[in-house]
Amino acid sequence: MSHLSERPDPDPSDVAHDHKLKVSRGPVPLPTILTVFAIAIGLVLVWKLSFVLLMGFAGVLVAIALRMSANYLSRWLPITPTVGVFLVIALIFIALLGLIMSAGPQIAQQMRQLIEALPEAWRQVMAWLGNSTLGNLVIDQVSESARAGQAGEAMRPSASMFTGLLGFLSGTVNAATGSIANIILIVTVAIFLAINPGPYVQGALQLVPISKRARAADILKELGDKLWSWLAGQSVDMLVVAVMSGFGLWMLGIPLALVLGIIAGLTNAIPYIGPFLGGAPAVLFALTQGPRDAFYVLILFIFIQQLEGNVIMPLIQRRAAGLPPVMTIFGVIAFGVLFGLAGLLVAAPLMVVAMVLVQRLYIEGVLGDHLPPHRPLG
Repeated sequence: MSHLSERPDPDPSDVAHDHKLKVSRGPVPLPTILTVFAIAIGLVLVWKLSFVLLMGFAGVLVAIALRMSANYLSRWLPITPTVGVFLVIALIFIALLGLIMSAGPQIAQQMRQLIEALPEAWRQVMAWLGNSTLGNLVIDQVSESARAGQAGEAMRPSASMFTGLLGFLSGTVNAATGSIANIILIVTVAIFLAINPGPYVQGALQLVPISKRARAADILKELGDKLWSWLAGQSVDMLVVAVMSGFGLWMLGIPLALVLGIIAGLTNAIPYIGPFLGGAPAVLFALTQGPRDAFYVLILFIFIQQLEGNVIMPLIQRRAAGLPPVMTIFGVIAFGVLFGLAGLLVAAPLMVVAMVLVQRLYIEGVLGDHLPPHRPLG
């Protein structure tokens, strides 16, 4: 016992030394290095091909809309889902053709009236601004900016202005041509996916380990159902905006109220930019009636967009896809900053995909929490 009691106490420095992290100085395994490089290269490729991937995702969205609509038709009609896809496409084509044939002559006539009425409408707007204090302030600021620009560019030849105009027109034509080509490509991809989605789904599942394929198939099914629910909710929202816009324009006596309402509903699918694209034609056509009518139309669209953005859309999407409104807002901002207009167009459905993957792969798969099971649509 005396021997044990005389044992010296350990040195605190030795204890601290024992508790220090031991860093291995051995060489990093080659598979680890290759894995890191593969991940880095994959991220770079995803970033470089982001526009192509977003277009592919847009094609998947359209394919889901076509296929699910065809499935509903096949329940009511003695047709297969594949035939139903062609029937849905035919119905959409007939509707667009009928709209163009019925409203095309009226649009052309109203455009001519608009061009003829713009000078007089502009004079009325300037007279209205000249009679108000705020309008005079705006006119003074614009005049000073114009004088400063003329002073700086007084010695430039007029040929440069002509060249700039040609460049603007050329860029506009190229942008329009590129947009049409992208839409055709998306629709083509969507049709092939909607007609026969089986091989593509099975090909995606074969990339997953065999033991995880059943779980991956369930997640793919949930993604399809959630995206279809989001599309249905978005369609309802567009319909509500179209009805409110068309009815409001009709009450104000604006020409082509039906067509302008349809344009407002369709463009409402584009976050932030869509309301301006849908409201601008209505305001321009209202100018044919006078500046006062244009002002009333502007107030109408501001009211509709405030009601839709703050009340209607959050309620519809929360019930349709379970996506919280705050997540939608921040998702739209984030994808818009990262990918521009293409990111804005598909930001909300991408947030739906991200939410499902986080819930099923991380919260359930990694953390082990139990979330409510997905209820298939049928």
